[in-house]
Amino acid sequence: MRVVDHLKDFEKPDFAVVTIGTFDGVHIGHQTILKRLVKEAKKNDGHSVLITFWPHPRFILNKDADKLRLLSTFDEKVEMVADLGVDYILKIAFTPEFSNLSADEFVKQILVDSVGTKKLLIGYDHHFGNNREGNIQFLKAHSSKYGFEVNEISKQEIDSIGVSSTKIRNTLESGEIHLANSLLGRNYSISGQVVDGNKKGKSLGFPTANIKVDESYKLLPGDGAYAIKAKTNGATYPGMLNIGFKPTVSGKERTIEAHLFNFDADIYGQEITVEFVKALRKEMKFESLDALKQQLNKDKEAALSILAS
Repeated sequence: MRVVDHLKDFEKPDFAVVTIGTFDGVHIGHQTILKRLVKEAKKNDGHSVLITFWPHPRFILNKDADKLRLLSTFDEKVEMVADLGVDYILKIAFTPEFSNLSADEFVKQILVDSVGTKKLLIGYDHHFGNNREGNIQFLKAHSSKYGFEVNEISKQEIDSIGVSSTKIRNTLESGEIHLANSLLGRNYSISGQVVDGNKKGKSLGFPTANIKVDESYKLLPGDGAYAIKAKTNGATYPGMLNIGFKPTVSGKERTIEAHLFNFDADIYGQEITVEFVKALRKEMKFESLDALKQQLNKDKEAALSILAS
């Protein structure tokens, strides 16, 4: 798959089958659309093209953009789309100026002149252009003028899956990892760098890798303990992880701390990716460090059982 960062660098294929969207999280609904995109392209001996936007349009258009949390970074999205066999991702910089394009300007400048669209797959409720004036009816009414075929992704096709990025965000924030994973079609994950911590875990017999996620917009699951799989230095390890403020030791900042089972290597400064498998419990304040240690042992037993199954 080729990622094209600028419209001017996109070389129009002979037969471009195109879809448009932010595709945050590339969940099972998105996967259905992209698999259909790839199938249509192959059927027409053409190439599949996903037109997506970065930064996310809500970062530009919403007043509360600083509160927006996303399910995937752009690089994570690229990796997941590539796994589905899409030929091109065309990354369009979403700016205030770009948002002012009318629906007609968007179609002519992007879909026709830059991409050479021959077939467009678009959701029944998708809107585009200034003031969201473009939609499936607009496209069907003008498709002959634009010179490409419009295929609608129906309400039934999308809604029957019962999934949306917003629904997944809500389940993650409430700690419902199992449900979020089922809607994503994979384990939700975060990546970051292992940084220094206060070594409290080590004193309890549970040394932790403190993880700093660089992308402030990346959504973190709700505070609590989780069974995880952690990938670092090319290997995968079972473990458990806590997100929260560590109330038992009067923590002041929200932290992400992973304890990897049967692991004692020094990975400070290394990159680590954590897959959340299942929630163990909500974050709790214990009456003593001994009580906390007892609970950590119970968490480990539960995590090992979950990961073994």
